[in-house]
Formats: sequence, C-alpha cells, structure tokens
Amino acid sequence: MADELYTRFPQLPEGKLTRLRAGLVREEALAEVGRQLGLEQLLRVEASTAVTASILADAVEAVFGALFLDAGYATTRSAVLTAFGPLLARLDPEGPAKDAKTQLQEILQARSRRLPEYRVLSVSGAAHKQSFEVECVIAELGLSASGSGTSRQRAEQQAAEAMLARMEK
Repeated sequence: MADELYTRFPQLPEGKLTRLRAGLVREEALAEVGRQLGLEQLLRVEASTAVTASILADAVEAVFGALFLDAGYATTRSAVLTAFGPLLARLDPEGPAKDAKTQLQEILQARSRRLPEYRVLSVSGAAHKQSFEVECVIAELGLSASGSGTSRQRAEQQAAEAMLARMEK
C-alpha cells in the first residue's frame, strides 16, 4: 500500500502518506475489503461467534499473506490493488485523514496544553468478543469524555471523538 500511495501521490509529505496508508489498512477498511471479497460467507466460526470486523480484517491479511507466500510480490500487489480499488478511488489526499486521537493531540499541542490521558473504565465480554469502555481526560481543562468499542484502540478513538465534539461547544 505504501508503494502505491507513493506512486500516486509523490508530492505528498511522508506524514500525510503515512496517515493515508494507516487509513487504508485499519480494521474497518480491511473488513470492508473482506466483505467486498465475500470472505464472510467463507469463514468457519463457531455458531455462537459472529464474524466481527476484527475477524474479517484478520482474514483479509491472512489471504493476502498466503497469496504472497504462494505467488510472490507482483501477483499479490495486483490482487491488493484490485481489492482495494474502491477505497483507493475514494481517497482524498487533501482531506483530513487524521484519526480523532491525532486531531485532539494536535489541537492540544497547538494550544500548549498537556496531552490527554486515556483510562480503561471497564472490559466486559468473552475473550473473543470483548467490549472496552475508555475515558479521555484533559485534567488541566477539567474535561472528560468516554467511548466504547471492541478494542481498546477503538474505544480510545471514540472517546477522542467525543472529546473533540465537547471542545467544539
């Protein structure tokens, strides 16, 4: 993906290319590719287990990893570009492309404020289907916001989004 982005956008600085790449290989994007490829119907999971975005994303990575081992770089690159075609077509290199945690951090740094602290409030559910609740705290401003998700990172992103919304008020 990095090679393709550099080829498409040679004028962009490294940080912007890195954010674009991160957006393309994050769990949600990989799960979208997995759905487009029809992997949901091909995966065998226990009857009580739903095919989550995380499972689908892992499956996409496994398929491309196996293809790389079996067919090599050129074939895998072609398959990846075909599978990610719709996502690549929607890319806006001038768009924000920053996740909520990065946006929040940059806003606070620009205002010479301390970085937020993320605290796990709770973890619930079975090991394969956990739910996290996280609080984002900006102590010096007396602000807090919470978020939840199927991973700590997702919950932190939601908490950061909630904090950004709170700071806009």
